[in-house]
Amino acid sequence: MSYPPPGGPTPPGNEPPSYDPPPGGYGGPPPGYNPPPGGDPYGQQPPKNSTKATWALVTGILGLCCGPLGIVGIVLGRQAKDEIAASNGRLTGAGMAQAGFIIGIIAVVLWVVGLILRLADVA
Repeated sequence: MSYPPPGGPTPPGNEPPSYDPPPGGYGGPPPGYNPPPGGDPYGQQPPKNSTKATWALVTGILGLCCGPLGIVGIVLGRQAKDEIAASNGRLTGAGMAQAGFIIGIIAVVLWVVGLILRLADVA
């Protein structure tokens, strides 16, 4: 005799496994949620900060202590602003580039004024 008997009801707990997904909501998140960590699932990269903008700010600030570094801050700040404008949103940091540019100008002006005062004091 075979178990269960042919044509008879299947005993409880011996049903064949179901391969359908469980009822309810175990699917993706509802609309309006942020993409999962690790990047955009559609292949777009998030904008990244311009390295030149960071260095423009750093050299602009250091130029306040060592005047010639202010020139580097001016040059890097101008280059960073141009690159950020041409990147179509792939680069950020326009504020840092502008700050490095302005602080670099201030550093160079203070350096020149200091040189003039030293030369006037010596003469």
